[in-house]
Amino acid sequence: MKSLNRTSYTSVREHQFKILQFGEGNFLRAFVDWMINKSNSTLGTNNGVVVVQPLAQGMVDILNKQDNLYHVLLQGIKDGQPVEETELVDCIMDAINPYTQYEAYKGYFLNPELELVVSNTTEAGISRIDNEDIFALPPKSFPGKVTQLLYERYKHFKGATDKGLTFFCCELIDKNASTLKEIVLELSVANKLEEEFINWINTCCTFCNTLVDRIVPGFPKDNIKDIQTKLGFEDNLVVAGEYFHLWAIEAPQSVREKYPFDKAGLNVVWLEDMTKFRDKKVRILNGAHTALVPVGLLSGHQTVKEAFDDLTLASFINEMVAQEVIPNIEGDKNALKVFAGEILERFFNPYIRHFLKDISLNSISKWMTRDYPSLMDSLHRTGKLPAKLSFSLAALLVLYRGQYNNLEFTIKDTPEHVNFIQAEWNKMESYSTLTANILSNKAIWNTDLSTVEGLSAAVAGYIESIMEQGIKPALKQII
Repeated sequence: MKSLNRTSYTSVREHQFKILQFGEGNFLRAFVDWMINKSNSTLGTNNGVVVVQPLAQGMVDILNKQDNLYHVLLQGIKDGQPVEETELVDCIMDAINPYTQYEAYKGYFLNPELELVVSNTTEAGISRIDNEDIFALPPKSFPGKVTQLLYERYKHFKGATDKGLTFFCCELIDKNASTLKEIVLELSVANKLEEEFINWINTCCTFCNTLVDRIVPGFPKDNIKDIQTKLGFEDNLVVAGEYFHLWAIEAPQSVREKYPFDKAGLNVVWLEDMTKFRDKKVRILNGAHTALVPVGLLSGHQTVKEAFDDLTLASFINEMVAQEVIPNIEGDKNALKVFAGEILERFFNPYIRHFLKDISLNSISKWMTRDYPSLMDSLHRTGKLPAKLSFSLAALLVLYRGQYNNLEFTIKDTPEHVNFIQAEWNKMESYSTLTANILSNKAIWNTDLSTVEGLSAAVAGYIESIMEQGIKPALKQII
């Protein structure tokens, strides 16, 4: 079997360097780089990417060993039918470790052709470090690196207005690019950089908040030999992902015209304001995931697919979204139903083993962010508590007990909160007292949930049904 490189794979294209990418992991390679590759192929654009390893330890050496070539394997459900697609990605020109190749890295960020910076440095990447040295080679944090490269670029091009950069941030935090810019400006002030430089950032650089969505399990180690045989190459960087993809980008018209990903048939949505779109996505997709986790685990299921193959659980989630979530979201209801249908179809993907225990991490804060707003909006809109959202909270409190029906669960959340909930279970006198004590703990919920009219009594009743009758009979009573 042939090794994968630019000698053995003779049909690769040459590209012009335009994009600096902080992050070499599976997600960016199966999402952003795949999109750039699609755009180059479909629209004839010529955008080349140089990857920068954000941390001292990474995988750029493995990328370079294959001349930065790899295949993306996409599998999923489209219109109810299984689909599979494999594509060679050749848009990455080089991969750099700035900790050992600083001069090469500097050469790229001072290149006059550079236009766009893309990042996925994890949620922890866009954060502040005390006493950050922005003159280190390189700075430790991602915002520190950005501050340095912009300042060096500003000086090198003598403040030229056309040498500012555009930033697409893919980190999974709200207002990711706005937060990055805020920290960069703080670092500029803290390091007493020129006021003219700060003005240049504000007037010549564009920071675009984005929202990304694609499940990317990564390297398919279980069947990699079969995949390599089918490809005809020993590709050790194959990255598997689901067929579905969505990239919402908050950007001005000038940026949209420069990177017309949507015109390449990609599911890229350009927005002036992300707020409503993010709310729609968080409430429908993430809210459904969060509500599915406790009922799925309590039912003995391991993955999203297993849970959704259970008709009782599928009905529960479908009805919750249709009756208690969508009616509270602004916008065309038919369009929202179509959006929800596309989202929920992904739960049936037979190729993705999306483990419920992995999604269950920090479920309390997730429920408050994703499901609580829908519960309160539904209560205010209809005058009564939504049954299924209330039931999801009850199931969550049973899950946090740590055991149910001979099943044991390892709860990964703030230890103090888990300890409090489990202590309440251990000393329980009644389901009503148990529920009231837990829901009134402001440290857990950042509010007193027991003050929500009827919620404590409803949740207590559902907990009793789950504990005394079983999760399935309890679910069937409300669907």
